[in-house]
Amino acid sequence: MKKAKKYKTKYGTVSLPMPLIELIKKNIEGTGMQSVSAYVTFILRQIFSSPKQEGNQDEILDKKQEEEIKQRLQHLGYL
Repeated sequence: MKKAKKYKTKYGTVSLPMPLIELIKKNIEGTGMQSVSAYVTFILRQIFSSPKQEGNQDEILDKKQEEEIKQRLQHLGYL
């Protein structure tokens, strides 16, 4: 019987501002999400596996979603 191949995923590092990290930590408390890295990975996978991603590369987010993100970033002091 053949053994299943184990694929090793390589990891890199992404820097995030500490206020954003602290905000994520507060928001994932009690959710079962184990770390900020796990949460960010989960969110990015959702974004990049979106059906819109496959069709039109120019429209990953609609205008309403884009405005909501801009408002959040502005509220956090990044814009």
